[in-house]
Amino acid sequence: MSSRVSDRNQHRSRRAEEGRLAWVRDPKLLGLCAASTALVVAFGLVQVTFGSYSMSVPAAWSAVFDPAVLLDARYLLNYFLGDGLMRTITGFQGEELPQLATETLIVWSIRLPRVFVAAFVGMNLAVSGAIFQAVTRNELASPFILGVSSGAGLMILLSLVVFSSLTALLPIVAAVGGTVAFLIVYAIAWKNGTSPVRLVLAGVIVGTVFSSLQTAMFFFAEDIGVVQTAISWTTGSLTGVGWEQVRTILPWTFLSMFLAVLSARQLNVLLLGEQTARALGVSVEKVRFALSGVAVLAAAASIAVAGIVSFVGLIVPHLVRTVVGSDYKKLVIGCLFAGPALMVAADVGARLGMMVITGANSGQLPVGIVTGLIGGPYFLYLMRRKQNLGEI
Repeated sequence: MSSRVSDRNQHRSRRAEEGRLAWVRDPKLLGLCAASTALVVAFGLVQVTFGSYSMSVPAAWSAVFDPAVLLDARYLLNYFLGDGLMRTITGFQGEELPQLATETLIVWSIRLPRVFVAAFVGMNLAVSGAIFQAVTRNELASPFILGVSSGAGLMILLSLVVFSSLTALLPIVAAVGGTVAFLIVYAIAWKNGTSPVRLVLAGVIVGTVFSSLQTAMFFFAEDIGVVQTAISWTTGSLTGVGWEQVRTILPWTFLSMFLAVLSARQLNVLLLGEQTARALGVSVEKVRFALSGVAVLAAAASIAVAGIVSFVGLIVPHLVRTVVGSDYKKLVIGCLFAGPALMVAADVGARLGMMVITGANSGQLPVGIVTGLIGGPYFLYLMRRKQNLGEI
């Protein structure tokens, strides 16, 4: 009798567990992830194929999957962790690694890291925007709209122009700037609570002020090289990124994405409203600021390597929401895949757009311009579609 009861309890427990994980098998979510992955692969292949050194698509594909790299842990560790850690882990004592084929060297050393950086930046911005939209219960919220991007960008410019010794800590510096900006926005919007419109207006105010301060920083930079670097930060650019930027953004991406996935339940609770969340035993203010910290960290990591890339955090959560719904268990996972797809595609447009327009193989647009051209009209569409923005 006891064994029969035990079997019945185990069966119920198994069914309950399967019910909790049913969202993982959602056909719409799986289709979105598959389509996004296919877009990343397709546009990534375009990215590694075209450039000043031309190669055919089969040659580029062969270079990406060259066994000389994929089957040699020394190369992979060298790229993703750096030469020092590679030598420590593998015990390699030689001066240089074996020589690679020209195509493989160009693809792996120059072109492929740009694809990785674009994918990580898109992932961070998309998830950051999704979190901010839940925290503020505002469909128009994003790191760019709420002034977080401007605050992080201002701190990075201060590091480049004034405190050059802090350049090795750009993600942390950007996170501090983004956090300060968001706290200022929240303080301005607070009036016995906040409202969606007040948060957006406060974000516009803070973003405008911080953007003006960013422009003012140019007058304090005496080195023209620093000015050019600062301009690339303010417009959002992936020009010249390499494995150093991959190693910079990688640990912060893993940390923030891991925390975002774990926080899906809390994000769903916040969407129910403050009274319902408190009735469920949630400390709303603590959860809100903790989740905001995750969103700021994700946005700051992307800004530290690519500058201020606008509208990705606004567009992607909405696109994913139209496919999988508002459940943040599915929404966060969808953003993890859709964000890289949009960013890699936009970077291909930024890099090859000038080539198509001018017919010359020189010059490229900052990726922030491309995302802005896409996101501006989409933001207007969202504002026109939304029926009730609430009382100011």
